[in-house]
Amino acid sequence: MIRKITVVLTICLSASLAACSSLDIVRKDSVRAFGDVLKESPPAEAPDGSWYIAAPDGEAEFYWSEDSVTMKAAAAPFVEAGLDISKLDNADERWIYYELEFEAASETGQNYIERFEYMTKTGRDALNYHTALDHYGVKLGDGNMFEWAKDLSKHSVTAENQDKDIVFVLNPEPLIAAGADPEKIKGWAYAEVSIEEDGKTALVWKLLKSVDLR
Repeated sequence: MIRKITVVLTICLSASLAACSSLDIVRKDSVRAFGDVLKESPPAEAPDGSWYIAAPDGEAEFYWSEDSVTMKAAAAPFVEAGLDISKLDNADERWIYYELEFEAASETGQNYIERFEYMTKTGRDALNYHTALDHYGVKLGDGNMFEWAKDLSKHSVTAENQDKDIVFVLNPEPLIAAGADPEKIKGWAYAEVSIEEDGKTALVWKLLKSVDLR
């Protein structure tokens, strides 16, 4: 069975207006930045009416609708690196799934950017800003994320910033526990990255599939 994680929405109370205001800025500008990404990589519409973009190698995809987001990673590279797929409850023979569900927005957008914007209204707590990479992102739970550049122009200036227009980010721990050797997974980099949690910065190991859209 595919694991589903439901976001419990928080209400902006007077005591936390500053935090909510900051989150609103992230929500609004993240939609703008995601729109810039989609200009470079136009999305496709799935049979269920959701929209998605895919890595050029076809081995990672990100879907969104007004009530959910889903990140998918092709299972084959992980199985080749030792993963016992039967030990995961969020996978089948073809894909490993990371899904986050929201309460549906009252309005339904007709195009892909409207759908994404409506999703952010109810799934706003899942949005984040990754300072180290200057990325916005959606947190899918348990350390798994999908990120996109805040400013695409900054990600083509220097060699170290290339291939980071969008990034699929996986928590390697469940995959390692299921037998995968993280350093042998083709198409994914196993690296330490800086993250911010509760105002603190820490280095954590992640599996990354970074994509240059241009």
